[in-house]
Amino acid sequence: MTLKGPVSAVAFAALVPLALLAGPAAPAAAGTRDDTTVRADLMTAYAATLKYHRLEEALEDGYLPMRGCVALAGEGAMGYHYVNTAHYNLTDPAKPAALMYEKADDGSMRLVGVEWFVEDADQDLATDEDRPTMFGQPFLGPSPGAEAGMKTHYDLHAWLHKPNPKGMFHEWNPDVRCPSED
Repeated sequence: MTLKGPVSAVAFAALVPLALLAGPAAPAAAGTRDDTTVRADLMTAYAATLKYHRLEEALEDGYLPMRGCVALAGEGAMGYHYVNTAHYNLTDPAKPAALMYEKADDGSMRLVGVEWFVEDADQDLATDEDRPTMFGQPFLGPSPGAEAGMKTHYDLHAWLHKPNPKGMFHEWNPDVRCPSED
């Protein structure tokens, strides 16, 4: 690999921790992609979302706040979701449907993870023949919509910007906190 200039070197250095964090991919089910493709897709997702460490960039790209900080007692939190509905139903690593943030002590928002959202084709919670996968991981669901107008869906979380001790793809991150006023 040839790096050109200081920006490329910095970008490469920023991506190295993700490769180490990813570790070996979970065993792939029959018909899923290999570890090399999974890692390449994770690197694509990480690189594509780096700019969203600046919340202003996310807002400019159409990500809008969905609701307050999402937490579950005893499990952890997901944080604040900023959603781009144009990315619903995509399994493109570079286009997550949601960005997840947590509020820092100074009140600024810090990017911690990303989420993909795919509507359930038959809208039946009892069936899952259309369950998508990314990064060798099956999406969670089908789940009912969490907000009015949200359809039954599948989702996949990836903690690309803040490690999750429960695993990169676990729904809740015990190291993400919601402020007590939310």
